[in-house]
Amino acid sequence: MSSYSPRTKDLTRTRKSLTESPPSSPTDKNFRHERLSRYDSSGETATEKPLGHTSSYTRRETRLAALNRQEQDSTTKDYKKMYSEALRENERLKSRLQDSKQELIKIRSQLEKVTQRHDRISERSTVLESEKREKQALEKKVSDMEEELKILTELKSDNQRLKDENGALIRVISKLSK
Repeated sequence: MSSYSPRTKDLTRTRKSLTESPPSSPTDKNFRHERLSRYDSSGETATEKPLGHTSSYTRRETRLAALNRQEQDSTTKDYKKMYSEALRENERLKSRLQDSKQELIKIRSQLEKVTQRHDRISERSTVLESEKREKQALEKKVSDMEEELKILTELKSDNQRLKDENGALIRVISKLSK
């Protein structure tokens, strides 16, 4: 590469113009690619070059191109991998959210049952208190009625005794008047 030939300059210009200009059709692109691949940086065609002798620039260029392709492939794979990981994470989070929703529904139903039970218990306690008051009122009435009954029985017995005494006095008076 010590001599820089005009043919190399022309080839470099041709390469630049070919790579910079957009291809007009797929066949033009393939043609340019074939044309470019036939020449190396020294301007020799691949068939004119002696085997095993490539310039260090060409080898470096080839290595860089291979590295770039690997980077692009790995980047693409990384994006695909990241996308698939994001999808998995999304699905995992969706399932956790669904589980949490189901657990929330379950807990709400349990809370509703406990609330209903508490309401029933409080209603029962209210009912029990009112029943207790009613029972106490009825017991008081019963005790009052029992006392009245005792008084009535005493009055009946007093009335019967008085009738008996009255009947005895009437007999005594009728014997005395005879």
